[in-house]
Order: sequence, then structure tokens, then C-alpha cells
Amino acid sequence: MQPQVPQQFDYQSNLQSDVFGAQLFTGAFANAGATQFNPDYTISSGDSIQVRLWGAFNYDAVLTVDPQGNIFLPHVGPVRVLGERNENLQQVVNNAVRRVFRANVQSYASLAEAQPVRVFVSGFVHRPGAYSGTSMDSLLHYLDQAGGVDPERGTYLAVQVKRGEQVRATVNLYDFLLNGTMPTVQLANGDVIFVPPRQNVVRVSGLVENAKRFEVSSARPSVAQLIAVAKPFAEATHVRIQRNSGTVRNTEYYPLSQASQIFLQNGDELEFTADKKPGTITVRVEGEHFSAQEYVLPYGSTLGQLIGQIQFNDRSEIESIQLFRRSVQQRQKQILETSLRSLETAVLTARSGSQDEARLRQEEAQLTLQWIERARRVQPLGQVVIAPVQERTNLLLENGDILRVPTRDGLVLVGGEVLFPNAVAHESGLRLQDYIDRAGGYTQRADDARVVVARRDGTFEQVNMGRWGMKPAIKAGDQILVLPRVDQKNRQFWKDITQIMYQIAVSAKVVFDL
Repeated sequence: MQPQVPQQFDYQSNLQSDVFGAQLFTGAFANAGATQFNPDYTISSGDSIQVRLWGAFNYDAVLTVDPQGNIFLPHVGPVRVLGERNENLQQVVNNAVRRVFRANVQSYASLAEAQPVRVFVSGFVHRPGAYSGTSMDSLLHYLDQAGGVDPERGTYLAVQVKRGEQVRATVNLYDFLLNGTMPTVQLANGDVIFVPPRQNVVRVSGLVENAKRFEVSSARPSVAQLIAVAKPFAEATHVRIQRNSGTVRNTEYYPLSQASQIFLQNGDELEFTADKKPGTITVRVEGEHFSAQEYVLPYGSTLGQLIGQIQFNDRSEIESIQLFRRSVQQRQKQILETSLRSLETAVLTARSGSQDEARLRQEEAQLTLQWIERARRVQPLGQVVIAPVQERTNLLLENGDILRVPTRDGLVLVGGEVLFPNAVAHESGLRLQDYIDRAGGYTQRADDARVVVARRDGTFEQVNMGRWGMKPAIKAGDQILVLPRVDQKNRQFWKDITQIMYQIAVSAKVVFDL
């Protein structure tokens, strides 16, 4: 196993940073690779030139550009190539050969290898030092070897390449991240890549693609300039800005149409939001009807207005219309998650009075935790109970609602802890127990004290079959759910588990076994 290089710790820190641009330096540029020479590369001392002559005179060698800027060709003498652009190299060598060999000798010249250099990396980087490469390696190669820009101190907007006192180039790394633009800077031995201190910093959250901390220039940058890098989603309409003014935090709120007129300050925190009412909503109508299945309605439409547009038929069970809503589904999921988290905490913190009891509790806890993980995968239906509401026609619809018109199929579903879960034809004279008997009766694990009768309209009743008294009348379309028994002698948390089973049966219409 190879030891980790020190920069690996810097790369890991960069990956975890919330600063935009920090993930640029994770070691991908530090590895040496084949150098691609561009036509504008200028030949320097130390570069290797591949030269071939053939015809009346044959010659093949790799020549190094000497300190005077020449390569030496037999019978031709020194040929000056220092400062020539790479695309002109062939022409320069060919002209020198033609002055001696006027015919029958052909020439070919190409840059074989850029000169090796050592470049100093300084300023606000993780590991300042001198790093090896070639004169054509990119600025990113040397920065990456130095562990990258320190995201808490260094700038990404104005990285300098210096030769002596002269600043030869200033590179904005955001241009590379956002536009793929990286200027080619030809480095020489002893050049310095210097990272100055970072400029102003703002934090961005909300409806944006890049929810990060951004560096902005010190010259009164506007929100419009930040939008170019943060890239808000199409639905974003406003921006909330929290400013630090000494010990006081001020909040400002602007529409994005004013983005060019809003100027940023160091330490600002911006949240992009959607602050508009939708013009229309989409509601889907499924089930037994002759109408369209997709309705685009004005925002603020009611259930009664939608029902008025639906063409029902003889099989439509209008009195049991079902409404499913995503926001309700999410709330049911949150309620279930709260119950599961409470049970999980109780299981993990339970105490035991003896070593034997501790061993039993450990086994029970392991099984209970597995059950909790399975229960977390249950998806509630999100059904809204609307049938008993006298003024249900005034209920406001939400975007994404699903209205389902049940079919009068004359069936009763019996499931859970019965021998043969099935759909049983409805008969007006049959009792609840009769339907259970027609499904084979209870299993050995059934809890006849916890039978749920779920109506199509979303209402439900819990029945204790072992007690005397009136039992609910069963209607066509009802669903009978027989819950499993939880052994209270062997289960320390049987009450909590039983309650969650009931909660799942009501919200998801499924019997969840232990």
C-alpha cells in the first residue's frame, strides 16, 4: 500500500468545502500527462526538437535548443529557433536547409518535448513551494500540486503569473469553471504563480443550481453579476438579502428584475425564492367517467367547479369520490417518520435489569430496528377525507391533485391476517364477521381486536371483534384490514408498534407485518 501524499488531505478538504471552485483542486490536474502543444507556443531554451532529413542526405535526431537559442544541424550549422512560434518551426528549419541543400533533400521538424521547469507557487495556497513540470503545463497543474487555492483565504478571481517583478498574466478561475476558458500561459523556469488574498464573499442558497459561497470583486458587484455564476432556477422571482451591519442583521427583499440595481457587500447572505401565485393549476381525474383525464384550471378553483365539468356514467360512485394530494402525502409521511423515530430512540435507550434480560432486549432491538427500516419505505396515499364534509364543493384545489371516481363494482376487499386475502362480492345481509369468514377466517397471528374497516371516501373505523355491540355495516367498495397481533409479553414496545401498524393501515391501506 502506497503512503498518501500530503496533498490528499487538502484534496479531501476541498471536496467537502462549500466554497464555489474548491472542488476544482482534487488531484486531477496534478498528474503528469502527454503535453498538447498549441500553435502559439514559442520555442524556448531547453526545448527538444525532432528533426529529420532525407533524400540525398539522411539525418534523424532529437536536438535540444541551446542557451543561445539555436539547434545545430550537420552541414547546415546553427539554426536559431528561440522565440519562434510552434506553427512556424517547420518553415524556419526548412529555410535553413534550403540554403545549403537546394535540391534532393527534404526536411521535417516538430517540437518533441517542452523544456522541464520548476515553478514556484506562492500566496494563499495549501502548500506553497517549488513544483516540477514543463513549460507547457497549465497553471492548474501547478496549483493542484500545491493542494489548490485555500478556499478560506485565497482568491479564485485574480491568480497571477509573475516573472520577476512583472505580472505576465492574471487568470480568473471562474471563467474556467463556468465557460471552459483557460488562457495558455507559457511558463519558464523560476516563474511564480501567486494567489492573492480573496476578495468579498457572499453566501447563496435557495432556488439556485450552485448553492455555494462565492467570491465577488471588491468594485461594487451587483446581484446581476452573481446570477451569472449562481444560476437561479427558472421559478425564482425574488432574492432575500441578509446584511451584517455591526451587531444588527438587516433583511432586504427585491424582485430579480432589479438585480442590476442591487449591490452586494462582503458577508451578505442571499436566498433566491419564488414569490408568485401560479396562474393555473393542473388536476388529474381518474376512474369511472367519460370526461378528460387532465384539467388545467385557474388558480383558486374549487372541487365543486371541477366536479361540474366531469361527465359521470351509471357505474360512477359519485358519493365516494376520492381526493389525493401530494402535500397531504408528505404530512402523513412526516407523521409516520416522527412515530418511527420516537420508537427507534426508545429501543436504543432501553435499559435492562439483568444480563439475561439485556441479551433478550438486544435481540428484540435488532429485530425492531429492522422492522422500522422496512416501515420507513411505506408510502402513504395522501387521501383527503372529503365525503362527510357538507361544503366540500368549496374545497380549494392544489396543483397536482388527483381526483379518483370509484367504480360501482360491488366488491369488498378483505386483507391482512386472514387465510385467503381476497375480493368478496358484496351482499347486503352479510356482517363484518361473515366477510372475514369468506376470506378463510383469521390466521393464528391475527388480532381480532384491531380490525380496520376503510371506506372508499377515506373514512375508517376500528373494530374490536371480541366485544359485544353493534359492528359497522359493510358497504360495497369497503376494505377490511385485519391487523397482526404484537405479543405484549415478549415485546417491550408492543404499544408503540401496534399504534404504528394502525397508522400505516389508515394512511397507506396496507397491513404491515412485524
